[in-house]
Amino acid sequence: MIRLLDSNSTSGEVRAPIGVIGGSGFYDFLDDATTVDVDTPFGKPSEPVLTGFVAGRPVAFLPRHGRDHRFAPHLVPYRANMWALRAVGVRQVLAPCAVGSLRRDLGPGSLVVPDQVVDRTSGRAQTYFDVAGPVVHVSFADPYCPVGRRTIVKAASERGWPATEGGTLVVVQGPRFSSRAESIHHAAAGWSIVGMTGQPEATLARELALCYTSIAVVTDLDAGVETGEGVTHQEVLEVFAQSLGRLRDVLHAVIERLPTDRACPCGHALDGQRLPFELPS
Repeated sequence: MIRLLDSNSTSGEVRAPIGVIGGSGFYDFLDDATTVDVDTPFGKPSEPVLTGFVAGRPVAFLPRHGRDHRFAPHLVPYRANMWALRAVGVRQVLAPCAVGSLRRDLGPGSLVVPDQVVDRTSGRAQTYFDVAGPVVHVSFADPYCPVGRRTIVKAASERGWPATEGGTLVVVQGPRFSSRAESIHHAAAGWSIVGMTGQPEATLARELALCYTSIAVVTDLDAGVETGEGVTHQEVLEVFAQSLGRLRDVLHAVIERLPTDRACPCGHALDGQRLPFELPS
């Protein structure tokens, strides 16, 4: 039986139903932030979880790459991260990420709220259910929370940053960027954007019966779409930094609006199934 190990935190720990997993630019996003050190059966998360308040609502924050961006995409402790968020009370996850565009109409600075994902990663732990016990299958036909997606699209539009609603995010292994041939192949398949961290986050969220919504900020045109030398790491960081203020504003509005009671299918992903371990409550 897998059980949540003891978690230690400073006094005043907050149970946070909403979680934001993203970059280090959100460290000052929370009011009255408290550090919560969570041990999980899958090791330590990227950093201790911060819990605090946004618009008066309890929120948890976790930087997927670590405070100092030390975890490359294929080395992020995804299972520990998602488990730790659930352990502090999170049930709805907002997941900002930087992506490359596979469509010319989605230039740098575009906001995309995908409704589908294609996994092209390898070697990453993709499931919690790799232990002996009852076999567990979860539905993944619609990977993202429909309520979260609608809320983001509406909030962004009202703030003058029209979001592209729908589209497919293809997740590659990284940490290198795509070759031109790979990019052309992805675009020819009809996929919209390419990133390195959306999987297995979305899958693990579903296995924990969490709502998960990807919020993709386009930082570049992928190698097969553009001409020239191709994207660099520095260019990605610079464009994402330029969009950070607008992204924080949109997230603030989304957090204000997310319903307290979940009325989406996400929370029922494990209904009727016998689990080989207990989930953190």
